[in-house]
Amino acid sequence: MIDDDHLRPVASTQDGTHPRPQLLRARWVDLSGPWRFAFDDEDAGLRERWWLDWPGTDTEIAVPYPPESPASGVNDTTYHHVAWYRRTLTEQDLAATGTTPGDRLMLRFGAVDFRCHVWVDGHLVGTHEGGHTPFSFDITDVLDPGEAHVLVVRAEDDPHDVSQPRGKQDWREQPHVIWYHRTSGIWQPVWLESVPAVGIDSVHWTATPGSATVTAELRLTAAPSEPVPVRITLTHGGTELAATATMATRADVTVVLSVPALSNGQAYEELLWSPEHPHLVDALLDVGEDRASSYVGIRTAEVARGHFLLNDRPYYVRSVLNQGYWPQSHLAAPSADALRAEAQLIKDLGFNATRVHQKFEDPRFLYWTDRLGLLVWGEAPASFTYSTLSVERTVDEWLAIVHRDFSHPSIVTWVPLNESWGVQHIAREPRMQRYARSLVDLTKALDPTRPVVSNDGWEQVETDIVAIHDYAADPDVVAARYRDRAAIDAMVAGIGPAGRRLVLSGDIADAPVMLTEFGGISYDLDAVDDAWGYSAATSPGDFAKRLQGLLGAVHASGVLAGFCYTQLADTLQETNGLVTADRVPKLPVEELRAIMTGD
Repeated sequence: MIDDDHLRPVASTQDGTHPRPQLLRARWVDLSGPWRFAFDDEDAGLRERWWLDWPGTDTEIAVPYPPESPASGVNDTTYHHVAWYRRTLTEQDLAATGTTPGDRLMLRFGAVDFRCHVWVDGHLVGTHEGGHTPFSFDITDVLDPGEAHVLVVRAEDDPHDVSQPRGKQDWREQPHVIWYHRTSGIWQPVWLESVPAVGIDSVHWTATPGSATVTAELRLTAAPSEPVPVRITLTHGGTELAATATMATRADVTVVLSVPALSNGQAYEELLWSPEHPHLVDALLDVGEDRASSYVGIRTAEVARGHFLLNDRPYYVRSVLNQGYWPQSHLAAPSADALRAEAQLIKDLGFNATRVHQKFEDPRFLYWTDRLGLLVWGEAPASFTYSTLSVERTVDEWLAIVHRDFSHPSIVTWVPLNESWGVQHIAREPRMQRYARSLVDLTKALDPTRPVVSNDGWEQVETDIVAIHDYAADPDVVAARYRDRAAIDAMVAGIGPAGRRLVLSGDIADAPVMLTEFGGISYDLDAVDDAWGYSAATSPGDFAKRLQGLLGAVHASGVLAGFCYTQLADTLQETNGLVTADRVPKLPVEELRAIMTGD
């Protein structure tokens, strides 16, 4: 949809295909599709200068699908440390960006796992490390004369390097237990975008309903040589809510907009974002010659008095663990529409939240959780060891993602660590405890607007939410453990369900308690080899009975502030989903919804 006044996309009603949904410009072109491709098992490419002299291979890969996946056309899950990609940037590609004299042409990547080099027309334009984070390069000055230009990417991903943040990617050649096929190389969108020499690099939105303000923190692509005009306009439903103008003299600009509609204490809730009412406020951004669109969700998220609070009110969280993995494309999304369908499916099943597990999800999914109304817990993919290198890599990726996803209203909780992955000896190692505590503090220093769970599951330090993982299959056991605060306090003071201490340090007297992993009932409809789950059902009726028993025990708790059921979809041998790997519900949707909501 195009806004008639400004001839630019309207962010809140976009079609979900733009890789950066909270900073839209009309001038961009998607580089997805066929690229030339070659494995480099001998690591000869750098020595032989493949960026200039492509090896004699005609293999093609469909970008952005990883080479391990069937969707890529390569479908090779064996060990390969290095892969190369090559694509011609045509005159039509460049023309589609609408570049004019004085503009800068940006080459952007959503994610490349794990380390990469990028060349354009034989010139190295940059390198990047971090398999889950976005990056971009200005390629304006390296384009050689001519109608076509050559883009080459070298991706390096050592499957045995356990200091890399890996998440659920298996270090073994074949998937086992809860780990899956690897996702290497380019696995999120690649695109070209034209921007002015001084333009908007990023925007962070913070809404403060209590003071009737919305704050925009702009980071510009460069410090202006002379003051640049900045104008921001907020609209909702065709009505202007706020507008302000200022001048930028530095690369960072903070603009506070007064929103009079929020000052009406009887009507302001009509603008608030929630899963039931996912109102999005459109934002038009003008910085010098740059014209972009964004959106804001006005809401607050915090914890107090044993509750998770959304917009100052207790909000019971009904969440589902989501691996973000597809049989045909692995960690990459099969399509932009598949991300919309995933968010809608979760809502249809009766959940108001999801925890994307051990993965930073594609921003296009976060657009749909913003637009459709679904709370998200943002969780980091873990490394499998503790070392100086693993800490540096984890922190680097975490900082980049907190920056990338800061403005999504659907993200209401940050989870930097899970089940002590990467800090396996945190219960007795003070340095690991300090690391976990520092992640909490660093996250809050960057983003004081959301709660932080220090180590989801157990062995938590300074956590805002006591997040417990408990895969007991007996509903009576679950009911007894979570019937009241006294029962939970007894677990916290002793040993938790997994034989782990639940909380190592911090004041949790007012912290809400959530059962953030439980269930995991395997019901294998596809006759998967080595089907795995925490318990197993043998028929539709048995599956329904087991679900009803566990969810009934959870709903009966007088103290839990929410839950996260394991899990949404079957994933390879892990057959404990509510739906199959192809997202087919194992019971009628209405029945699953009634079980999850407790109706």
